[in-house]
Amino acid sequence: MARSKGGKRPRVVAIPGRNEAEGSGRGSPSDQRTDTPRGRAARRIGRRPAAGDGSETLFGLHAVAAALANPARDLIHLTATEAALEQLGKTVDACGLQPEVRTTHDLTKLLGNDTVHQGVALKARTLQQPALGDLAHLHADRHGADGGPPRVLVLDQVTDPHNVGAIIRSAAAFGAAGVVTTRRNTAPLGGVTAKAASGGVEHVPVVQVGNLAQALRDLARDGYRVVGLDGEGEHALSDIRKDDALALVLGAEGPGMRRLTRETCDFMCRLPVRGGITSLNVSNAAAVALALTQA
Repeated sequence: MARSKGGKRPRVVAIPGRNEAEGSGRGSPSDQRTDTPRGRAARRIGRRPAAGDGSETLFGLHAVAAALANPARDLIHLTATEAALEQLGKTVDACGLQPEVRTTHDLTKLLGNDTVHQGVALKARTLQQPALGDLAHLHADRHGADGGPPRVLVLDQVTDPHNVGAIIRSAAAFGAAGVVTTRRNTAPLGGVTAKAASGGVEHVPVVQVGNLAQALRDLARDGYRVVGLDGEGEHALSDIRKDDALALVLGAEGPGMRRLTRETCDFMCRLPVRGGITSLNVSNAAAVALALTQA
């Protein structure tokens, strides 16, 4: 059974030595289903129609509970064990779906032996993405003046779904404005990523772009300082001004940031590590960077 659901801008900061880039990553959020409460809610958080009408499977108690409670999600089918339904409680009662009750063994056969599903699987439409230029508006709408200047995490071809999910979880915990990834060579947002995010994908806008360097130029044009994170960075991240809008750029583990991505950054910064290990997992680095740059 399916269920249907129908500004402020960052302060512009003069960045020495950077010319305004041509072109725009802006888009006007729209939603054709604005006559329904869920359509209005989707419009309020800046969603715009995605190119396709695909679906994804979410699993894990936190990921599924957050999706069931998200007014921007179109839910299709819920499968769960009796124990999982008891833990989800009123969230299931309010979602409008009639769950299919199955055993743990049934769900393992459905999702695979390596899937840590915790007794629940939800088929839902993929979330519609906002435009890159709308992230600051959404941040201001969600957090108001208390939210401070926006922070955006930019991932340069980070492909491990556990890392991407953990980064999204940290972004949700620290109130980041959004996460930007490439369309290619990145982890899909459902499945393992959504479970690792522990519900974060329902709270943090994720924007996928075709040209990451152009996206960074667009963010700079909109007033963000673009800060690349690198263990050999010239500056300490703790020295960066915290009253600016910041785009924090992280490269994939191993290859790191690509050359053009690095060249598009305003600064290359290092984290203040002092122990015997001088580098962090990319998801840990993202969490530390968000904590250090809290306004």
